[in-house]
Amino acid sequence: MATTTGEQELTPIKFSRLTKRGVLLGLSGPQLLMAGLASGTLIIGLYVGAIVMTFPIILLFVALAFVGVGGRKLIEWAPIGARWLWRSTGGQLLYRRRIAKPRPAGTLALPGDAARLRQWVDPETAAVMIHDPHAGILTAIVGVSHPAFVLLDPAEQERRVVSWGRVLATACRSGRIASVQVMERTLPDSGKGLADWWEQHGNRSGTWASTTYGELVDRAGPAGERHASTVSISLDMKVAGRAIRAAGGGKRGAAAVLRQEMTTTLAALRSADLSPGEWLTPGDLALILRSAYDPAVAGALERQGDIGRDLATAGPVAVTESWGSLRSDSAHHCVLWISEWPRSLVYPGFLAPLLLSSGVRRTFTLLYTPMRTDRAARDIRKKKTEYISDAAQRQKIGQIEDAQQTAEYQDVLQQEADLTAGHGVLRATGFVAVSASDPGELERAIAAIEQAAIQASCETRRLWGQQAQAFAAAALPLSRAI
Repeated sequence: MATTTGEQELTPIKFSRLTKRGVLLGLSGPQLLMAGLASGTLIIGLYVGAIVMTFPIILLFVALAFVGVGGRKLIEWAPIGARWLWRSTGGQLLYRRRIAKPRPAGTLALPGDAARLRQWVDPETAAVMIHDPHAGILTAIVGVSHPAFVLLDPAEQERRVVSWGRVLATACRSGRIASVQVMERTLPDSGKGLADWWEQHGNRSGTWASTTYGELVDRAGPAGERHASTVSISLDMKVAGRAIRAAGGGKRGAAAVLRQEMTTTLAALRSADLSPGEWLTPGDLALILRSAYDPAVAGALERQGDIGRDLATAGPVAVTESWGSLRSDSAHHCVLWISEWPRSLVYPGFLAPLLLSSGVRRTFTLLYTPMRTDRAARDIRKKKTEYISDAAQRQKIGQIEDAQQTAEYQDVLQQEADLTAGHGVLRATGFVAVSASDPGELERAIAAIEQAAIQASCETRRLWGQQAQAFAAAALPLSRAI
């Protein structure tokens, strides 16, 4: 008797489009302001009979409202440019650590906005928790190991995708999670695994061959690349205020509440067939921070045990920010924002060209922001109302319906259907931090990453004027947002 078995096929997925809807007729608030100023200037010019004199001003307002550069309208560059000018005049583009002046206890030696972060070591788990007093969040980080997704058969890939969806759904149902950050970075192989194997199994007989082999192992440099992944969860201390007070209040109470979320997250990760390790200690986090700003010493620090694992001094010695890049101790960096996810149906492994690109030192970060069910429902209703009112207004003035606006409205309807079916709603933001030893190599690496993103059906944009803040969000596992 012959039997036939059919292999389970992967289910293609589709991302919602980046919303480009404005306040009125597709125009944003700043665009409407510029259009209003242009109209007002035109009326004044006609009234006083000086239309020729006011024409350059009108042209300036129109250009600010409708001329686009780098994916943004000129008026949308105004806040970024103003902030950059303010920081440059205040000397905030340069950071130099004061070696002779120690930092206050419990702080992190990081530049920019990250200087306000505080560390708290949980006495029960020995895990380091990063407290942002301004944002009101408390973050814990865990290292995760996993098999190569692209080498699994389609049925196993489909099962793991569904399991990872349950992990994200757990974060949505919690209501106390402010964000979940998944960070995957490429590192030079330090040779630590080889050294550990020789330490445990090597034949140290004192012969010439044994001595020579031991010296070779000690001097072995980076032989390739390896990938390291972390998952960071952030507790919203404002939302969890009642639970924190019930647990004793203060950082100790917040740590107790975060431990509950940590336990739930570990169980969810294990159910997704991932292998979470121990929650990062201050020394583990210090090594990641130091490696991000000073990648040239990453391999040596990893092999040398306790050296470089003081979190109070793990930050950079010097940082210089330019309009399109960032320079730290031993590397130049640039952060790209994934502005568009695939618009067509793709399979779950669509990021393989980007994540498996070799020869480029980069850090890929996904920042998930869960939305509570009631808040997500209100947001969807608001979007539906705005789309319907905009469509009615366009029909009233005889404007043709745009296919992109129709597609965005269908995305909103799909989100509403998913929310009604019991799924969670998350906002996903992707960053790629590229590092190189000199500016020329950095530009070549950026070009390679941009090409890999195109192969992955994604669109990337360089975050001009925001590199320092973007680097803290993309290259550090601290659940930072821009």
